[in-house]
Amino acid sequence: MAALEPNTPLRTPLYDRAIALNARMTAFSGWEMPVQFSGIVPEHTAIRDRVGMFDISHMGKFILQGEQAIEQLQKLVPSDLSRLQPGQAQYTVLLNQQAGIVDDIIVYQEGAGNVVVIVNAGTKDKDKDWLLAHLDLNLVKFQDISAEQTLIAIQGPETVRHLQQLVDIDLTQITNFGHSRAFIFKSPAFIARTGYTGEDGFEVMVAPEIGIQLWDALLASGVTPCGLGARDTLRLEAAMCLYGQEISDTTTPLEAGLGWLVHLDTKGDFIGRDLLVRQKAEGVNRKLVGLNMQGRYIARHDYPVVINGQPAGIVTSGTMSPTLGQAIALAYVPTQFAQLGQVVEVEIRGKLHPATVVKKPFYRSTNRV
Repeated sequence: MAALEPNTPLRTPLYDRAIALNARMTAFSGWEMPVQFSGIVPEHTAIRDRVGMFDISHMGKFILQGEQAIEQLQKLVPSDLSRLQPGQAQYTVLLNQQAGIVDDIIVYQEGAGNVVVIVNAGTKDKDKDWLLAHLDLNLVKFQDISAEQTLIAIQGPETVRHLQQLVDIDLTQITNFGHSRAFIFKSPAFIARTGYTGEDGFEVMVAPEIGIQLWDALLASGVTPCGLGARDTLRLEAAMCLYGQEISDTTTPLEAGLGWLVHLDTKGDFIGRDLLVRQKAEGVNRKLVGLNMQGRYIARHDYPVVINGQPAGIVTSGTMSPTLGQAIALAYVPTQFAQLGQVVEVEIRGKLHPATVVKKPFYRSTNRV
């Protein structure tokens, strides 16, 4: 691949495959990525009903090695990673001193002092700097393998049927948030039963040339190629947080509805613990809620939430749900207005439109293992 000029968007090893499929491309976190192939709705539907795949090679991929790798990570996250057995993973968040979220990550415990960490593309460099600044590098070896590996997410109820024929292990033996090493086309692969769609599926990390072969084989078997547009509508239906929208350096996990990641009773000190203990005791001032719009008006990122005639909150994400046929949104509102059934208003192009606070997630798959 030819060298890119400075400030030119980065491209994954699968870029040429997307172009060959006439994908509509967009700039995303410094990368040129496909936003859609056949269209957001058909791609979304393919994953809910059958199977689709995403190129997520732009995401950051780190390896920590050393007997104390998990112990070192323990002080940076609110989750008790010591519970992880080899072959298990934990979704969690890196925290700053104010318990704000540096990034949301997945930690994969492989055992034998080997830990894989997957981070967001837009925060990769920040996360790397944060980890290098807070890990004891005398005890842990840190490797950034982001540029060395392709990452493909295969998602949907028919995932196992399509992927199984290409790997040398029994995929049914991998449980939700489990992972394993395997071989694909006689080359090493890391396979995890994780994803960002609310459906069953796997994320597969392989060398770039193997990633291209895997993409081609899945495409030939009938797997639908999908872009960032469908990825966003899918994760929003499942009420999964997006960094930079629902969560950020100034958002705590208790505010974001991620209290299930905070294990104050089973682990010791970690960055941000004191503030979370205080928030747990006193409560938070705002909460992330799900909204069903009354009507077909779509609440978008940064639209004001109005309560009793006064701006009181902010929409973080919104869309027309392809699965539900309902305009949905996530928003921060004052805690006293976060109860189910509360009616609020969203300001859309200068006019107020009613919405109701509803239970999250908006959609829950019946196909998950």
